[in-house]
Amino acid sequence: MTSADLSIIIVNWNSMDYLRNCIASILANTHDIKYEIIVVDSASYDGCSDMLKNLYPQVHFIQSEYNVGFARANNIGAGYACGTSVLLLNPDTEVRSHAIERLYSCLQTLPHAGIIGCRLLNSDGSLQTSGVQPLPTIANQILDAEILQRWFPKSSLLMSARKFEGATSPVPVEAISGACMMIQREVFDQVRGFSTDYFMYAEDLDLCYKICMAGYTNYYVADAEIMHHGGGSTQHRRSRFSEVMIPESTSRLLRKTHGNSYSTGYRIALSVAAVFRLILLSLCFPATLIKLLAYEWWKGAVDKWFVILRWGLGLEKWVHEYDAGLSSGTLNECEKSEKTDE
Repeated sequence: MTSADLSIIIVNWNSMDYLRNCIASILANTHDIKYEIIVVDSASYDGCSDMLKNLYPQVHFIQSEYNVGFARANNIGAGYACGTSVLLLNPDTEVRSHAIERLYSCLQTLPHAGIIGCRLLNSDGSLQTSGVQPLPTIANQILDAEILQRWFPKSSLLMSARKFEGATSPVPVEAISGACMMIQREVFDQVRGFSTDYFMYAEDLDLCYKICMAGYTNYYVADAEIMHHGGGSTQHRRSRFSEVMIPESTSRLLRKTHGNSYSTGYRIALSVAAVFRLILLSLCFPATLIKLLAYEWWKGAVDKWFVILRWGLGLEKWVHEYDAGLSSGTLNECEKSEKTDE
């Protein structure tokens, strides 16, 4: 394709089944704009190449020899894009109704539009609150808890998609989830795409920050819905790798946006919060033992905060290996070790 209204870029890593359903949902629900689909496989070699060749030969497939991370893989895809606009979409998503067309319409008409995001749904159809986020600060990261979001759904400090339930028009927000981000190609190029300071996590927040600093406004469109199967943090227990990489990437972003001292303050504050959470969890241990159904939740919470405390104390030294350009072999070895620990 020599030109298109929209280039849809999907980065795949061991998500072939999700990817198949994602593309099927795009084709079934997007008709009124000229678009292309670009899939970048980040060295997973999970069979998606053959699947696409057999089922969706119109998809432009790019095989990366190394697992270069989410940010760099999206930048690679953007380098092949022909569209005047770009949709960065996770493979574990399914488009509902005319969501893509609605986002595209908003992108063309909203003033100073930066990134346009949609209403994300969990697999059970419930709202995925992480579709909207505040740019990170020490305060909102320490207070980031599902229960607090439920108690204070309209809080700007704890901003989530709950705050905009029932919105009938696009609303300006600080940050949009990387699961679905639509942006004008010239704006994406102007801010030089995703920063490659992160192997995984926080790269979407970084991009939202750069867009705001460039004078554009990010918008949330509540009447465009996309299902995001892998994004329900309350439904999926995260791995040790994720629990460490999330604060590490957040720390790097805070260093960029607020300076070294602020980033160090975040590490200290999160370590103190981890100690406090572990103390509370230890106090409720006897009661939790009686309720066996809650034991797995208790153990998962203890493991999570213990790992975060280790990160805060600088004991998870392997995290420094995950700079831009990390080879897939190194990543695979780390993941094997991680699974063994679990």
